[in-house]
Amino acid sequence: MSSLVWVELDSKVPDNNLKELRLCANKDILICAVLKSNAYGHGAPQMAKLLSTADWFAVNSLEEGQELRALGETRPVLVMGHVPIGRLAEAAQADLRLTVYNPETIEALSRLDLKKKPVHVHMKIETGTGRQGVLPGKVRDFVTEITRRPGIILDGVSTHFANIEDTLNHEYAVRQLLVFNEALGTIREQDVDPPVIHTACTAAVILFPETHFTMLRCGIGLYGLWPSRETYLSTIMGKRRLPELKPVLAWKTKIVQIKTLPEGSNVGYGCMYKTTRETVLGVLPVGYADGYSRELGNSAYVLVNEKRASVIGRICMNHTMIDITDIPGAELENEVVLLGSWGKEIITAETIAGWAGTINYDIITRISPFLERRVL
Repeated sequence: MSSLVWVELDSKVPDNNLKELRLCANKDILICAVLKSNAYGHGAPQMAKLLSTADWFAVNSLEEGQELRALGETRPVLVMGHVPIGRLAEAAQADLRLTVYNPETIEALSRLDLKKKPVHVHMKIETGTGRQGVLPGKVRDFVTEITRRPGIILDGVSTHFANIEDTLNHEYAVRQLLVFNEALGTIREQDVDPPVIHTACTAAVILFPETHFTMLRCGIGLYGLWPSRETYLSTIMGKRRLPELKPVLAWKTKIVQIKTLPEGSNVGYGCMYKTTRETVLGVLPVGYADGYSRELGNSAYVLVNEKRASVIGRICMNHTMIDITDIPGAELENEVVLLGSWGKEIITAETIAGWAGTINYDIITRISPFLERRVL
């Protein structure tokens, strides 16, 4: 862990973002805060403590669920990814809710001693994402496999939308919802009525009340980011409530060397940048090993003393170089903002994503888990 590169979390913001998303739905609905992938790069241990109003948590892996339990978290935790067959006993012992879609998982769970402590499962329906999930034609048999096993409780049913964020045309999402409702009807025809039904990611929470059911899965929105520009535009065009989301995270570092290079000097690997004037160079102790994308070389800027400083040369594994020629007062160990605001200037996850040719999700989740998370 380096004390020269760190992440700051605004403690007041996460619950406020959940409040904003909750206002898009029925006030009695459950809110599941998605903390997978180290809470989208923010730090799962820190974020769990900042989300006092969340009813549930969702993670991707067994290990992520165990981490929350080790922290003393007692709220329901849903594991959305695959739990290894040989480690299902650990999941049951930790009282984790399991997303199921493989018959082998149900068979293995049935071999555990569940007399004193049943395991709760959520069946995921494949509605058109082509990822995890039980195919619609297999739903009836899968439910039968669950209900005939003592100690296994079908607590929930879910699906995930494939094309609800990146488009202004939501016909595909509507078709997926139709498939899901038909599958839900098949389940209820078997006299099974799971209490926790969830399909809504952040975009669906904002745009489509018909996807809300009994629980919302809030991911990117709880961190104060919009799923996409299209989601924002669809909200305005559809005259839906526009939640006031605020970013939770800022990413910072310090200048570790300042030197003046003459005109015509090369900077960085591959000599991909050459100074066109006498240049005051600042060296930052952050690189692609920390999650600062290699794609940002010669395209990004950072903030120093409320001003923009261009990133020059290639991003190295542990270093980045910036041009601070026009920033008076820049000093050794001067604070630098990689992502966040300073004065009137701001660098958003979307800004960095544009430079790197990716999406805001990618920018924040790639921030190294080894960096310190400071809660302010």
